[in-house]
Amino acid sequence: MKKNARKVIALLLAAAMGLSLTACGSGNSSTDAKAGSESKENTVKTGTEENSGASGEKVVINFFHRWPNDPKNAMFQELIKEYMAENPNVTIQMDCILNDQYKEKIRMVVSTDEVPDVFSSWSGTFAKEMINSGNVMALNDLFEKDKEWSSQIAGASVDGFTFDGTIYGIPWSQDGKVFYYNKKIFSDNHLEIPKTWNEFISVLDSLKAAGYETPIVEGLSDNWAILHYLGTMNQRMVDPEVLAKDYDPAMGEFTNPAYVEVLKKWQQLTSYMGETCVAIDHETARNTYFAAGKAPIMYLQFAEIPMLEKALPEGFEYGFFNFPAFEEGKGDPMGLTGAPEGFMISNKAKNPEECVKFLKWLVSKKGGEALTTKCGDISSVAGAVDETNALPAQLDAMDIIKSASVLVPWFDNACDASVYTVYGQGAQAIAIGDETPESVMEQIKEAAAALHK
Repeated sequence: MKKNARKVIALLLAAAMGLSLTACGSGNSSTDAKAGSESKENTVKTGTEENSGASGEKVVINFFHRWPNDPKNAMFQELIKEYMAENPNVTIQMDCILNDQYKEKIRMVVSTDEVPDVFSSWSGTFAKEMINSGNVMALNDLFEKDKEWSSQIAGASVDGFTFDGTIYGIPWSQDGKVFYYNKKIFSDNHLEIPKTWNEFISVLDSLKAAGYETPIVEGLSDNWAILHYLGTMNQRMVDPEVLAKDYDPAMGEFTNPAYVEVLKKWQQLTSYMGETCVAIDHETARNTYFAAGKAPIMYLQFAEIPMLEKALPEGFEYGFFNFPAFEEGKGDPMGLTGAPEGFMISNKAKNPEECVKFLKWLVSKKGGEALTTKCGDISSVAGAVDETNALPAQLDAMDIIKSASVLVPWFDNACDASVYTVYGQGAQAIAIGDETPESVMEQIKEAAAALHK
């Protein structure tokens, strides 16, 4: 693709469309995001508000999460209403705002006396940021004392909230990201699932030769979608010890030449994404290109299965394959990008036992069933997802999550915002043709160095 053509298309379409908040590393659905894009705070207060603090007496639990729109908000309201009916001494006071606004607010209050009793959290670096406030309750005793409950929670999901041997979060949902592919197109063109990067490029070349102008599609106006690629590609390519050091804000340097190789492969990959990729968003790419059969491959989250199913024509069949291994890569090719989300309890909560009781009730088979049947997410609780309440593709997704050697955190949960922001912006510039892999890496080095000056 010519540099100027992409630039013109990017400017025209971006001006017409704007940016959308579709399914992200945070796991929000496109319906939620579009309905909540006004970033309005949604507060639900139900029941009495007296708080005596003693078990059996009137208590209030302040519950803060990032899903202000339906179906999740309605699900929470139903569950909370049921819980309070079973526990008439408890009032759950629920506040919720959307995604980025949630991140900003919880970061502001987590180190203060205003920290909510119970709040939602991503795993990985975001969870560590919450823990560093000193206001998050350690939960090892809870997991040890009630094995009947804790043994039902996926161990890999618990790992995402465990730091230096201490558990700080209760995972509720889990997700992963893989390539979805159009089975009919692959069959018609006698294509096999690629296991390595060179095989992947060969598949894309074959699809292009077969007449598909966009063999693989992505909405590159969504920065988070780019970061999902780059996080996986770094994990596949870079030595794990080097990656861990560089993702640490206190030590990151990003001087290893493998990072430049990743951006070169990114540049190669985006050349197959079509002329409009730099201007469309992820949802448009999914519904208008992949679901319509115009693009045979797309990198999607498992949380997007229900949204994709709604957009598919009758008879459309899709399958999954994990991100291929780089032949020269030093990372684990069996890792799966994705991460659990869950809840934390403030160690300043006036009624910690009631908070624990509420979360154990919420993160259970009952709560997991509600999450799957009403919202389409995959529960972290064993037995909550089965053929009675999940789509066949979701059951396949569960098997992929279970078989992964490691869950690789979303890039924007793995390193500091000042680094991943430069990464995402630089990768967009590479796709347009305004920057080179080498020039972008110089900017990333500068951003990393500024963190520990």
